Amino acid sequence: MPLPPSGNTPWPPPRLEIPHADMDMWRAWYAGDTGHLAQVYGGTAAYTRNGAARAFFDVDKRRAVGGDELRMFWGQDPSPGQQAAKLHVPIGGDIAEMSANLLWAEVPQVTVDVDSTKSDLAQTTQAQIGRYLDDRGHAKFREAAELAAGLSNVYLRVVWDVELRPRPWLDVIPATGVVPEWRWGMLAAATVWRELEPLAEGGDVWRLLEYHTPGSIKYGVYRGDNSTLGMLMGFDDHHETEFLVKRTDAHGRQATGVDRLLITHMPNVLPNRIWDGVPDTAPLGRSDYAGIEPMMDALDESWSSWMRDLRLGKAKVVVPQSMLDTDGPGTGGTFDLDKELIVALSGLLGAETMKDSITDIQFKIRVEEHERTTKELRRQILSSAGYSAQSFGEQGTVAVTATEIAARKEESLTTRGLKILYQRPALLEVLTTMMWVDVKHCGAKKVDPAAELTASWPQAVQPDPEAIARTLSLLESAGAISTFMKVKMREPAWDDAEVLAEVRRIRDDKTQTPAGDPFNTGNGEPNEEQPDDDVEPGFDEGQGEEPDEEEPVGGGSRPTLAA
Repeated sequence: MPLPPSGNTPWPPPRLEIPHADMDMWRAWYAGDTGHLAQVYGGTAAYTRNGAARAFFDVDKRRAVGGDELRMFWGQDPSPGQQAAKLHVPIGGDIAEMSANLLWAEVPQVTVDVDSTKSDLAQTTQAQIGRYLDDRGHAKFREAAELAAGLSNVYLRVVWDVELRPRPWLDVIPATGVVPEWRWGMLAAATVWRELEPLAEGGDVWRLLEYHTPGSIKYGVYRGDNSTLGMLMGFDDHHETEFLVKRTDAHGRQATGVDRLLITHMPNVLPNRIWDGVPDTAPLGRSDYAGIEPMMDALDESWSSWMRDLRLGKAKVVVPQSMLDTDGPGTGGTFDLDKELIVALSGLLGAETMKDSITDIQFKIRVEEHERTTKELRRQILSSAGYSAQSFGEQGTVAVTATEIAARKEESLTTRGLKILYQRPALLEVLTTMMWVDVKHCGAKKVDPAAELTASWPQAVQPDPEAIARTLSLLESAGAISTFMKVKMREPAWDDAEVLAEVRRIRDDKTQTPAGDPFNTGNGEPNEEQPDDDVEPGFDEGQGEEPDEEEPVGGGSRPTLAA
């Protein structure tokens, strides 16, 4: 849709009310905000108070069996007169962080297809892509992956400003800040919006909308309230949008010079099971939290119950009133727990049994029961989210081989491979857009934006060097591997040119002549006898020595002794 007209246009659009409500719930789990969780599940500011959204897509009823509402721990108000003592285990944030670390702990290897461009351009284009994926670019992709894991999807926008940086860079936009338009499941246009700083004259809400289409961006500034856009204003009516006066034409448009969208959609995984039948939500991703919110709620309840046992389990002492020390009528009484001697006064009723009148109260702290419950809930939450408990350090720090690590983390590695299927196309699309913008607006030279790109992620678990060495040794002994393949197995990330260079170095090392003459051979054999330098020339070393045996008479040969 183009920019909305002035008036009482609902914003965000009502068709996104259901996915935005779920994203708001997932954001509460992702951020670990206990106040937000209480609002989501029944507080005064809960989105479920909205009649239209609740009637069509109630957050409790739609996930309950038989249509009954779920009993959510965070939706319960504290008992009157008692202090709220609910604790939150931030497992939602841990899951999103682990997902991003599995995918973006290291930078993927992006290469230019040499058959899609000239050889000289392939090298310079490859170098420029490496500059896009510097520490800033790497951090932005990791940030986007973490948001996508928690909120189901995210958007990447290519921006540029040569006064700030010589190259374009990425801007990560949460899914709730974009109104997408889909065509055959692909993003065809998008409206990016954000709230501006409130002005002093009133409680109006100012919003900036950017309508992105291939080749252009149209801007609009609106002044409305919390639920409607309101009137379309001029760019110079707000100090945050004054810069658009010089950047846009009379219709508020800016030509990008690039015949493609500057916005890229990156889903977490697909499909989204809970939005089945909701229009325009099929291309959106699925959060790692989808369907496990009741279990995360139960984990918080179990943890809070454990802490409640600790509070109630504090030892208490009950004493009779007659044992209290008073300072006079109306001043109350006290009992000194450090007093070593208490004397029972004779004649008082019950003095004979005063030795049994001090009673201690010590409730049982159910540590083992709570520990088993929370551990099992945690394991089930991680498994339903697609991760192995070992990825979160459940097996301790005992040294194991890479094969054992991969076996323990098989579920996490499978989820990692699934997410790469959705993040690889987004990565390549964003890099291609950055090259087009770089050439058009930042003056990049010898960069071919039309070159085809490929991306490969490094191994999540690095192989054991000792195991690789044993494998290579066995293959070499069997004569079943070449030097090229041995180097390739040792360094899988190297390209053919790097492998061939290493092969040449290995062969050169084998054919070089050893320096010096450590055995003093004089270029002869190491065991070859050398003449004694102290013997005079012409002197026969054997002359004058007694023979070991006499020669046999008659010139016959010497008898040979059998061994």
